[in-house]
This record gives sequence, structure tokens and C-alpha cells, in this order.
Amino acid sequence: MDDPRRAAEKAARASYGRLLSILAARSRDIASSEDALAEAFLAALRSWPSAGVPRNPEAWLLTAARNSARNTARHRAVVDASVADLLLLHDEAAPEQPDIPDDRLKLLFVCAHPAIEEAARAPLMLQTVLGLDAAQIAAAFLVAPATMGQRLVRAKARIKDTGLRFELPAAEDMSSRLSDVLDAIYAAYGTAWDAVAGADTGQQDLADEALFLSRLLVALLPDEPEVRGLLALLLHCEARRAARRGPDGSFVPLKLQDTRLWSHEMIVEAENELIAASRAAVFGRYQCEAAIQSVHAQRAITGRTRHEALAVLYGLLADRCPSTGVLVARAAALVEAGAHRQALDLLLGLPPASVSRYQPYWVTLAHARAAAGQRSEASESMQTAIGLTEDAAVRRFLADWRMTP
Repeated sequence: MDDPRRAAEKAARASYGRLLSILAARSRDIASSEDALAEAFLAALRSWPSAGVPRNPEAWLLTAARNSARNTARHRAVVDASVADLLLLHDEAAPEQPDIPDDRLKLLFVCAHPAIEEAARAPLMLQTVLGLDAAQIAAAFLVAPATMGQRLVRAKARIKDTGLRFELPAAEDMSSRLSDVLDAIYAAYGTAWDAVAGADTGQQDLADEALFLSRLLVALLPDEPEVRGLLALLLHCEARRAARRGPDGSFVPLKLQDTRLWSHEMIVEAENELIAASRAAVFGRYQCEAAIQSVHAQRAITGRTRHEALAVLYGLLADRCPSTGVLVARAAALVEAGAHRQALDLLLGLPPASVSRYQPYWVTLAHARAAAGQRSEASESMQTAIGLTEDAAVRRFLADWRMTP
């Protein structure tokens, strides 16, 4: 028999977003759906140790959550309580299909509704559809957890108060919401990027979910080049997952990875998606980022990395999408291309508040300062980076860093 607690944790990691989407699609109240789902997981922890883990844990949790939501609705002295109750009863009579992706897709686009604060749209998707907590989301968007928590609370209240419809927008409105949806999927994948192979963290589940949703969007919107660009980007990154850690779990940076461990099938699929996207001849952030990863992938064939090409692509990306992460990545490409003075000017010109807790900034600054012969300053920057690094393997790698003369 499966361990009840582990079974509940596994269901939470793999199915939280799907279950919440199904519940919220009917109640149109994300907060109450979250409460109902939390009650369902508590009920599972009380029931499963004695009754055993059900054959279909997702269906059990969905039924328990619906029961909890229905009971809550019955105790509410509000006009629409009976309507909510009827909707829940209708769901109970329908076949259990917790794996159907449509409700998750609807919820993604609901969270991208123009009535919701722009800064909260992608974070709201990460919490409701992909199950991340406020601290993880805050880290992904480089803001304080308290600030992110407030945004999420306001966004959920906005959905409830305005009664936003849980359905795909009309074709003419789809593209205006698409950017936020793509940003959320990319942020979800980025959160899963540091998962260690074999570790039971649930992060690989999140990476798989991001890839699944990207493929789902390509099927829905095959003529949108940025949708294909995002899928190409994720595939290129995922192709290298097996090479990012050594057999002992040690961190292996991209330029030292064994290209024989890269997935040839994923790289080919990524290139096909990027080619299909390029036919539109329209610049897009995700197409550009996928092109950057394509340059890295060429090392498996040529044995070398064209750093000058990377610097040009990052320059184009920074001109169009000058986020902190993109600008730091551009500086890293400039260092590798031998333009360390230009990289230093770029890094030192960034607002201190935006980079003070951003670990990649300090790593890149250390490399730029080392290349410029500023050995003492480079060492100080690397120590700051080490202090901001949570992954023990990455921390050991940085601690072993030696400046080349």
C-alpha cells in the first residue's frame, strides 16, 4: 500500500493546478476553490491512513473538494449560493476527468484578463494553475514576497468581484492576453530549472507541466510565432538537463557540459519549432531567446560556441525587452566575447535595488571584473554571489572558482 502522506504530496505536486482549475471554472472564485482544495487534502490525510489510498487519488480529491465547496455555499447567506450549489451538483454528475487540460487553459487566460492588474497576471497563473507559493513567485519576478502576496490577494478579489467569465477569449482578444500566459509558463519552467535529477522535489513535474502547456498552446494557436518560440526555448533548455549535474550531483556549467548527454531528439524538435516560428518574420522575445539557445546547441556539432553571435542576439533582445535578467545575460555574453569593459559598464549601470539580491548579477560581475584585471573586486563579487546561492552544488562550484591570470 502506498504511504498516505507521500501519496497526498504526490497528488498535490502533480494535480493541484488541474484540480483548482476545474473547481474555479465552475465557482468562479479562486480563493474559495483554494480553500475547498485545502480541505480536501486535509481530509485525505485524515482518511487515507485508515481507509487506504484510493485507486484514483485525483478523483477522490476532486469529489472531496466539491463537497467542501458545496457545504460552504450552503452556509453562505448570499443570493447566488443556490446557483453555485447547482453548478457543483452538475459537476458531480459529470464523468470525473481531472486530466482534461481545457480548464487549466481557460484559467490561464482568465488570469490574463485586462481587468486584472498587469503585474499580477503571470504571478496569479503561477499560483492558481501551477501551484507555486508566493515566495517562489516573488523570487521568479525579483520582488519582495510580501509585495507579491498582496498582488495575488488583490487579483483574486478582482476576479470574484467582477465575475470574470471562465472561458477562452474571442480570437481577436487572444493575442492581447497571450504574452502574459507565455510569461507565466516560462517563469514556471525557470522555477523548475534547478531541480536535481533524482531528487524528490516535484520540480521536474513543474518542468513537465510547463512543456505540456506550451505544446497545448501550439496546438491551439499554431500560427502564433511566439508560442512556437517559447516551446523551442523550453525544448532547447530541457535537452540539456541530463548534462547539468555530474553523477555525484555536482553542478556542471553550460560551457563544460558533455554534449553527448544532450537530447538530440529535443534539439531537433526545438529547431523545427524555431524554423516554423521564423516564417512569420516577426520579432519576438521567445523566438530570440530560442535562437540564443540554438547557438549553444550548435556546439554539439561544431565543438565551439559562437560568442560573438550570442552577444549580437542578446543585444537585440536587450533593446526590445530590457529586463534585469536579460541585461545581465547580455553582459555575460559580452564577457565571453571578450568585451569585458562594455560588460562592466552595463552591469555597473543597473539600478542597485534591482540587482542587490540577484545572484546571477554578482556571478557575472565577478567574471567581468576578473577579465578586467580587478582581482580583489572580482573576489568580493563572487563572495556575494555565494552568499545568495541556495543550491549547495552551485555554491560548491562557485567556491572553487579561480580567476585566470
